Amino acid sequence: MKEVTVQELKDMMDRNEEFQLIDVREPFEYEVSNLNGVNIPLAGIIIEAEKVAKDIPVIIQCRSGKRSAQAVMLLEQQGYSNLANLQGGILAWKDQINPDMEVY
Repeated sequence: MKEVTVQELKDMMDRNEEFQLIDVREPFEYEVSNLNGVNIPLAGIIIEAEKVAKDIPVIIQCRSGKRSAQAVMLLEQQGYSNLANLQGGILAWKDQINPDMEVY
């Protein structure tokens, strides 16, 4: 499974690269803090797979990287080959990029 670090994600954002960010946490988690990704909770990732781009890189994130890794595996079984897991999730983002970010 391909993985992207939070620093690599920040660099991609800073360069305005074309990619899609999918946040597989629950809506209440997303409301506390998010990186402006599309919120598709893990339980619905297959049902809502049409919302996931196939023609540009897609980074999938969650709180710590575990649920997003599951989402990557599920979507890869559906034929996706453009996915990367955000290593360490939003906790790593808070730790390395934005210490003031509120996380639960």
